[in-house]
Amino acid sequence: MNKLYCLLLSTLLALVSCKSQYMVRGSSNVDDLEGQVLTLKVYVDGEMKSIDSTRVVHGRFDFGGSMDSTMLANVFLGDLSVMPIVLEEGEVRLSIGESQQTATGTPLNDTLSGFIQRKTQLDARMAELPHLQSQMIMDGTDYDEVMYELGKQSKELADENDQLITRFIRANYNNVLGPGIFMILTSSLPYPVLTPQLEEIITNAPPYFLGHPYVKEYIKKAKEYQEKTKGY
Repeated sequence: MNKLYCLLLSTLLALVSCKSQYMVRGSSNVDDLEGQVLTLKVYVDGEMKSIDSTRVVHGRFDFGGSMDSTMLANVFLGDLSVMPIVLEEGEVRLSIGESQQTATGTPLNDTLSGFIQRKTQLDARMAELPHLQSQMIMDGTDYDEVMYELGKQSKELADENDQLITRFIRANYNNVLGPGIFMILTSSLPYPVLTPQLEEIITNAPPYFLGHPYVKEYIKKAKEYQEKTKGY
């Protein structure tokens, strides 16, 4: 009996030891976040589920816990998604500012942070176009010429943005970043549909990516929607 007990105990300890630990050390200089509760959520069984929460005190907050494998999570303030973050072994340094959010200190978070920084720069250039339009009109530039030039720049930036996202997902097919950014990309669509960009992404994608629960379900729903609306 004692031998059996010891065997069961050792097996349980071995299983527990297989779990990895994640630690997130956060800071924020956003006054409105002081005293607020931030929640860490992951995609499970078709929905975002909370796995941890913390309160911002004197601009500091922490998340920590165990995990079976590396996961992509999102930091939420109420129902608002603040930023994505990778839960992996090591200490993640998370910073939330007025205009920029970063998560660094571990390999995948460093990769994600670099992508977000490039994406933010593109978004800023796109947001500058209305100001440029007003400036060109005030300088006396012909209106049709203004619209032509800004339309051209807008398309170039949109294409660059799509290429950035597509390349990033394809470069990260075999880790959590690929499916995670795919999830963020498709969540902005009004209904499940396979756009040319999404078709490009899933073409020749490896089993790890195509077998991810969210990716698999999205592709299924998009094909069902396509079949349903065929001929309309």
